Amino acid sequence: MKVLVVLVLLGIHNAAAVTHSLKYFSTSSSQVPNFPEFVAVGLVDEVQMFHYDSNTKTAAPKQDWMKKAEDDDPNYWEGNTANCMNSQQINKDNIEIAKQRFNQTGGVHILQFMFGCEWDDETKEVNGYQQYSYDGEDFLSFDLKTETWIAPQQQALITKHKWNNNKALIAQKKNYLTQICPEWLKKYLNYGRSSLMRTELPSVSLLQKTSSSPVTCHATGFHPDRAMMFWRKDGEEFHEGVDEGEILHNNDGTFQKSVDLDLTSVPPEDWKRYECVFQLSGVNEDQITKLDKAVIRTNEAGNHIIIITVIAAVVLVVVLVVVLAAIGFLVYKKKTAIKPYLPDSDTFSRSSDESSKNLNSWRFEPLEGAAHHSALQHP
Repeated sequence: MKVLVVLVLLGIHNAAAVTHSLKYFSTSSSQVPNFPEFVAVGLVDEVQMFHYDSNTKTAAPKQDWMKKAEDDDPNYWEGNTANCMNSQQINKDNIEIAKQRFNQTGGVHILQFMFGCEWDDETKEVNGYQQYSYDGEDFLSFDLKTETWIAPQQQALITKHKWNNNKALIAQKKNYLTQICPEWLKKYLNYGRSSLMRTELPSVSLLQKTSSSPVTCHATGFHPDRAMMFWRKDGEEFHEGVDEGEILHNNDGTFQKSVDLDLTSVPPEDWKRYECVFQLSGVNEDQITKLDKAVIRTNEAGNHIIIITVIAAVVLVVVLVVVLAAIGFLVYKKKTAIKPYLPDSDTFSRSSDESSKNLNSWRFEPLEGAAHHSALQHP
């Protein structure tokens, strides 16, 4: 659910600066060996700034700038810890309820919860979302445009009907996603401005596995992640024989991207007509790398280090995703909420009396009743 921000760039890619995001993910697991039964993380513009798990039982900042939250609220992290512990218990109960709905007994099971918002700093447009998955499959999601809950599985219909009939809950949800969450996003952006808003240009290399393989234009070490990369021929962008990769995270907080060019049908004398172009948000000049066989790093020439580095970085990203998704289950790519007071991820039912008390508080309960309440207080 990642939304790329449209950037002010040159040429045919001219556009406006765009979206910032605040996202929270929680993963609850049952009978997964050597893995916490509950993990929660928060991200601002794809940078992790908050973490909690059931082993440490402590909510903690992942970036130095998040310590500024204590300046506004001395009880900030204590409150986060309490709410995460509460969410941990509720999700544990909800896994049991989900197992009943799916007629399951034992075995490994995963319950995931994602919520958040996006804010366009130019158009001021706001979008929000909240989703649940069970055992890697979509279970329940909130459609902000229609202000309704959507249940792709029959086992979620009970909750869908309950929540759609709860008008106070719908109003609370809308207010949270469109008002409260964006305000906290702006606050976090202010906390981490020097880091989140920094600009770093990449190192660009031309790579090739063998002389018959596509040539890869690889850029790494750039920030922010709002970037474009493409091949040009005779000064014009083209797409034939081009394979563009996604923007990936490096473990130092920067990003990498690559775009492949198949030169099978291109005679060597025409290579000079090609160039790789990298464009970064906030930077007016393109980084242009001419296609030159003399500067290409290949396995055949013994230059393995660059290739290994790229593969290692990709592996790190994959490992992170696997961890967040709790051993192989698909983690959702969408967005956020306010203060890392993680909402108690009841995933499936709610009391209309409780939800109408305070529009700044999320109150979740187990799937099939009001036997267990928890509250997430937002400022």
